[in-house]
Amino acid sequence: MMERLLVLVRHGQSEWNLKNLFTGWKNPDLTEQGVEEATAAGKKLKEMNLTFDLAFTSDLLRAQHTLKLILGELGQEDLPTAQDKALNERDYGDITGMNKDEARQKFGEEQVHIWRRSFDVPPPGGESLKMTAERTLPYYRSDILPKVLEGNRVIVAAHGNSLRSLIMELEGLSPEEILKRELGTGKPVVYRLDEEGKVLSVEDLAEV
Repeated sequence: MMERLLVLVRHGQSEWNLKNLFTGWKNPDLTEQGVEEATAAGKKLKEMNLTFDLAFTSDLLRAQHTLKLILGELGQEDLPTAQDKALNERDYGDITGMNKDEARQKFGEEQVHIWRRSFDVPPPGGESLKMTAERTLPYYRSDILPKVLEGNRVIVAAHGNSLRSLIMELEGLSPEEILKRELGTGKPVVYRLDEEGKVLSVEDLAEV
């Protein structure tokens, strides 16, 4: 039986995650904890006897570094890998680099909550989750999903909001449901798909 495996993993903790900053398209690297999270993700996948045929990641260092550490644990350092900005984190626009607590003081708790947790309201100069999905999902449909359906085992290392877009499509979630979905840093989610790309099973390793 053909295995159609898709593993999604959010990058490990970044330097700006640690500082509680809106990161978006800025390019900080992983913290020491982030390195440990990515390494642990690789070990967990190895324990599950999972290997991959292809990898996809974003244009941003924290996702690329996470993928490199995972593949190192799997002994697959030379795995064919595509990098594309379609998988980048959502752009936070004018609030990029701002401390989240300081943003609440400047703009108000309710406004910042709307920017962070509404589906279609972007921060000034930035992207909403809806806008992020509008660039991420076409790439998933054209470049990632066909490879999975051909029987390739695929891993995607990306970001909280670009991965939420994929999960929304995979699991058929509403905008309200996906906004409640938390993705732990460095915690893989393992999907097995049928021949049409529908989910047969899902295992969130954050819960293991």
